[in-house]
Amino acid sequence: MRAFRTPTIARALGHRNYRLFFSGQIVSLTGSWITRIATSWLVYRLTGSPLLLGLVGFAGQIPTLVMAPFTGVLVDRWNRHRILVITQTLSMLQSLALAVLALAHVITVTEILALQLAQGMINAFDTPARQAFVIQMVDDRNDLSNAIALNSTMVNASRIVGPAIGGMLIAAFGEGWCFLVDAVSYFAVIVSLIAMRVSRERPPRASTHLLEELRDGFRYVSGSAPMRGVLLLLALVSTMGMPYMVLMPAVASKILHGGPHTLGFLMTAAGVGALCGALYLASRTSVVGLGRVIAVAACTFGAGIVAFSLSRALWLSLLLLPLAGAGLMVTMASTNTLLQTLVEERMRGRVMAFYAMSFQGTAPIGSLIAGFVAERIGVPATLMLGGTACVLGGGAFALWLPRFRAHVRPIYIARGILPPTGPAPAA
Repeated sequence: MRAFRTPTIARALGHRNYRLFFSGQIVSLTGSWITRIATSWLVYRLTGSPLLLGLVGFAGQIPTLVMAPFTGVLVDRWNRHRILVITQTLSMLQSLALAVLALAHVITVTEILALQLAQGMINAFDTPARQAFVIQMVDDRNDLSNAIALNSTMVNASRIVGPAIGGMLIAAFGEGWCFLVDAVSYFAVIVSLIAMRVSRERPPRASTHLLEELRDGFRYVSGSAPMRGVLLLLALVSTMGMPYMVLMPAVASKILHGGPHTLGFLMTAAGVGALCGALYLASRTSVVGLGRVIAVAACTFGAGIVAFSLSRALWLSLLLLPLAGAGLMVTMASTNTLLQTLVEERMRGRVMAFYAMSFQGTAPIGSLIAGFVAERIGVPATLMLGGTACVLGGGAFALWLPRFRAHVRPIYIARGILPPTGPAPAA
């Protein structure tokens, strides 16, 4: 039973465990965004190389691509709450290591790469566990889509505040203090997780080998046309479009002739757009129609990146980035919501691992390619190519929407989302 009534746009906060998670995460994620901007600026300050920016992004995310299929199986086998307590504690120690090295003025790019790789390995467990755990924090499955949208709202609210704080801290004190602030911020989420009242029931003991469960997960996802379609589009958007964030320090410095404050403003502008997109999704009361939302959002994201690549003025860039931020966030969160709605509970961890692979796991490949290409044809041309690919992908998905609608309709009926009779839902 809910402790208190909440507005429709925030109805998931009526669940105690989710409310604890939300409050702890918004503090911790602000710290994570501070570290993200500090890491990018530190690498670019030390090297001046877009290629190394891409390499650092690659190191931080490639473990998700390699490990996520296996960690997804383990998330279905193990206690998800316990996994999150462990991963958040390890993440705190990783940020603390960055802080100690940076404050001692002995940090090198090699050490940054090693610590980014370690964080990537932690995230390979954390991401599918976090996504699969959402349903255990809301007692009413009807509030699941709102909880996912509020997650995105939380991420992007911190994305607005974090880079702005990070830019000021870098300019005033240096990158090391950013890493230390992030390490301290993890206490909030760890305390919130420990304070939760969660079932102590153990997941069912696996009767098959890990590799067999991995194959079952792959067959399950590849055999579902709606899941396969949205994951392929998300992978394209992540590979071709996400590197714009990795290249942002180069844009701030070389294209817009600014410093860490400029980088913070750019990241914050993208976060404002993403927050608006998250609030839009939180206001929706049904998953019906999300296919069309995904198609439009992917095209919007790509168009925003193309326009941003043509800008040479800070004020214009700040006006364009919210468009890209909203498009990316809505694509990501809508895909998450669809998958969580369509998946069977026994496969939830594995499916969310494939989601992590599509969104975070393919990003390092895009970061490495973007860094390599930017060294040769320049940052603006690289951004334009990536944005164009996202527009084309979103357009292709829009053409496939009638078939997508035909596939999801019987699942929505079985889940009670649609009545057995009546007009077909909008895609």
